[in-house]
Amino acid sequence: MAGHSKFKNIMHRKGAQDKQRAKIFTRLIRELVVATKEGLPDPDKNPRLRQAILAARAANMPKDNIDRAIKRGSGEVDGEQFFEIRYEGYGPNGVAVIVEVLTDNRNRTASEVRAAFTKYGGSLGETNSVSFMFDRIGQILYPIAGIDHDDLFEAALEAGADNLETTAEFHEVTTAMDTLSIVRDALEQKYGSSQGAKLIWKPRIEVSLDEAGAQSLFKMLNALEESEGVQEIFANYDISEEIMNKLSD
Repeated sequence: MAGHSKFKNIMHRKGAQDKQRAKIFTRLIRELVVATKEGLPDPDKNPRLRQAILAARAANMPKDNIDRAIKRGSGEVDGEQFFEIRYEGYGPNGVAVIVEVLTDNRNRTASEVRAAFTKYGGSLGETNSVSFMFDRIGQILYPIAGIDHDDLFEAALEAGADNLETTAEFHEVTTAMDTLSIVRDALEQKYGSSQGAKLIWKPRIEVSLDEAGAQSLFKMLNALEESEGVQEIFANYDISEEIMNKLSD
């Protein structure tokens, strides 16, 4: 019986991993489609598509899947049309939240996003109701291993970046919106492919949360993550390392 129980647990973990992988692929495919539709199907002439392809490859997406998504975006093959929408509102304890969506069903996604905010004590607002508390900037991530902070800082500034901050896991290069692709290309020539390069919403001010507040917020963020159309979520919270460690146990 113990062996059977262990087998069931392994299968459950594999099922959860497969589900998570499918969710990641769905989001990457949507980004590939929209990036192609907005620009050209040539990644050398379409920075957003190029980054979408790099992200898909990093997630080990098969080349056939990538090619089909690009063909859908260019109109070579039929498929769903996706709409880009940004939702803004407040979560528990007044945390400002921005939700970026790519959806083929506006009504369904709007209902799911609104339900997540309402269920966990948040409130959905109008467009631009909280985005003024964030800066729209470019972010390029490199792993710490093998890359010296000072060398990267010098190279990033020379390429036109605004700043470099190093955390426990990554070197984070930040740029203006319109120089993201230029800085990324310059750094990738020297250091190879980045761990990710994209536009983000960076908070100007942050709301400090205690353990209970963090738990409430994460319940709402997890519910938003479950919505199929949600691509990215940004929020201006600050949680101590001690509380984060408690919540991850």
